[in-house]
Amino acid sequence: MALKGGTRFSVRFEDVFSAGCVLVPDSITEAQDYNEATRTRTPSVDKVSGLRVWTVRVMDMDPELAGRSREVSVKISANVQPVPDSSTPFAPVEFEGMTVTPYVGNTGRLTYSYRATGFRSAGKAGK
Repeated sequence: MALKGGTRFSVRFEDVFSAGCVLVPDSITEAQDYNEATRTRTPSVDKVSGLRVWTVRVMDMDPELAGRSREVSVKISANVQPVPDSSTPFAPVEFEGMTVTPYVGNTGRLTYSYRATGFRSAGKAGK
């Protein structure tokens, strides 16, 4: 059977963020879908789990990214907005239950969409 568009592949946090990542302050927002016909926005719902979708922005700490954009968005499916364990700005975090969906973007380049089931402060055992 061939893979369908939008296939999510499980991936380890360490494979995506080998040098870790830090939470961008005040960056957790509810994802929105845009309806072109009605020109309205509605809260996004994950097509697989049926849960609401939240966007979390982090900075990839990989030193090889020097001079390039480090910001990465990860979508989290959860009924309630995820809240960081720490109120410290740029706190190190780790994502749980990560998946990646590769796709070709508008520029013709391969890019990735990351999703997770949640996040926690880096180094903490699962909640």
